[in-house]
Amino acid sequence: MITLLLAAAQRLLYIPGRSVHDASAGYRGDANSAAKDAAIMADQARMRRDLQPLRPGDEITVELRILTARRADLVADRTRAINRLRAQLVEYFPALERAFDYSNNKAALILLTGYQTPEALRRTGAARLVAWLGKRKARNADAVAAGAVEAAQAQHTVVPGQDLAAAMVARLAGQVMNLDTEIGATETMIEERFRRHRHAEIILSMPGFGVILGAEFVAATGGDISAFDSADRLAGICGLAPVPRDSGRISGNLKRPRRYHRRLLRTCYLAAQSAARTDPASRTYYDRKRAEGKHHRQAVLALARRRLNVLWAMLRDHTPYETSTATAA
Repeated sequence: MITLLLAAAQRLLYIPGRSVHDASAGYRGDANSAAKDAAIMADQARMRRDLQPLRPGDEITVELRILTARRADLVADRTRAINRLRAQLVEYFPALERAFDYSNNKAALILLTGYQTPEALRRTGAARLVAWLGKRKARNADAVAAGAVEAAQAQHTVVPGQDLAAAMVARLAGQVMNLDTEIGATETMIEERFRRHRHAEIILSMPGFGVILGAEFVAATGGDISAFDSADRLAGICGLAPVPRDSGRISGNLKRPRRYHRRLLRTCYLAAQSAARTDPASRTYYDRKRAEGKHHRQAVLALARRRLNVLWAMLRDHTPYETSTATAA
C-alpha cells in the first residue's frame, strides 16, 4: 500500500498508533470505530507539524535493512544457543564448562560435537584428541585437548541423565557452528551491498564505523540524510538529545527521551566507543568529559552526540572525515 501511494505521488505521514490512541481521549464521545480512528488520524496529520514523512527507499537501503535485521536475529539466536549449551554443560560437567569461552573458541565447539563426557575424554587421551581436532582443522588443538583432558581428570562422578545431556550439548555445539557460518554469509552480503551505497566511503572514513555499523546506520536512517532537517532532529530520533522534565519551579532537569530509535542509538554508541579507543580527537573529547565527572557511559553518549553532528555535516556536504575539521566542530 505504501509503495502504491508513493508511486502515485501521494504525500504520506507516519503517525504512531500510540499517538492516535492518546489523541482520541481529547475527542468527544467514547465510541471506538474505524471511522473515528480515520478521522482522528486525518485531523492529526492536518494540525501537527512534527510528523515524519515517508519516503521511498532505494534498493540498496531496503536490502541492507533486511540483511541487518536478519543478522541481528542470527546473533541473538547464537547467544541463546551458547547460553543453553553452557547451562546444559554445567549441570553434568562443570569443569569443562569453565575450561573454555565457547562464544570465541571454535575449536572448543568442534570438540563438543565429538566428546562431551569426562569418561570419553579420559579414554581418548590428549594425543588422540589433538589428532582428531587437527583433522577438522581446529586451531590451538594442543591447548584445547590439554584443557579438556584436565577438566575430565577433575571429575569422576557420573551425573544422572548425563548421556542425554551430552547429546543435547553436541547438538547445540553444532547449531552454534551453523549459525556462525550463516552469520558470516550474511555479513558478506551486507558488505557487498553497503560498499555500493553512495554514502559508504564517507561513513567508513569516520573512525569507529566499520562495514556492519555503517550498514546499520544506513538501514536505520533510510540512506537519505535530507530526510532530517538538522543534526538536532537526527539526534532526537536516535535518543542522543536529552529532553527537559521541568515542573513548576524545577527547571534544567534533562532526561533521556522515552521514544527513540534503539538500533540507531546502539549503532552510534558502539561507533563512539570504538572511536574513543582509536581516534585521538575522540579520545581527547572523551577524556575531557570524564574529567568533568561523567562516568563512562555518559562520556560515550556525549561523544556520540558530538560525532553525530560531524557525520550529518559530512553526509550533507558529501565530504569525508578530516581530523582537523572534526576537532574544530
